Amino acid sequence: METGVWFSLKLSLQVAAVATFFVILAGTTIAYFLAMKKFRGRELLDTFCTLPLVLPPTVTGYYLVVLLGRNGWIGKWIYQWTGWSVMFTWQAAVIASFVVALPLMVKTTRAAIESVDKKLVQAAYTLGRTERETAFFITLPLAKKGIIAGMVLSFARALGEFGATLMLAGNIPGRTDTMPLAIYTAVGSGDWSKAHAMVIFFTVISGFFLYIAGKYTKRII
Repeated sequence: METGVWFSLKLSLQVAAVATFFVILAGTTIAYFLAMKKFRGRELLDTFCTLPLVLPPTVTGYYLVVLLGRNGWIGKWIYQWTGWSVMFTWQAAVIASFVVALPLMVKTTRAAIESVDKKLVQAAYTLGRTERETAFFITLPLAKKGIIAGMVLSFARALGEFGATLMLAGNIPGRTDTMPLAIYTAVGSGDWSKAHAMVIFFTVISGFFLYIAGKYTKRII
């Protein structure tokens, strides 16, 4: 592969890895509370977390720009305090990938946690385990197959993110051009040989992740 393609591949893997790390932390926490707690607005929270799954990626990207752009609700304060804007940086690509991948982690992990036998959880409480101990030593380990499936699907989704990334991070060669953006550029410039190679790579790797995730999800359904 050409140097530019290697950069895009490495950047995509870096962005997906960092985004998935935060997706695991946030998604597992949110999924646990949605599955184990009853509180007002629970399904509203679930709907909010799921929205990026059904919204067009450009709409998600628009919301991120409004929120984090230099003149955005949060972005303007960050810029005033630090002189730095997340727009058009690789960190922006991480944020975009995190937002679009989070719903997959939440949905898959919530289903896995809800499938855990509640009698085992109650037994742990009866034996004197605290809620935190029960969560870490009983509930989450028993739901690990669903959590792993969510991790794999989230990583694959983050790796292939395009629309929201384009809106927030832009398509700057050698800086923010992840592989999906590089494919878009190659097609736009008529470089079909490069586009073919990258598309084949993404098809193979996406199929691999779906296969791995499928082996876990079918065990919790």
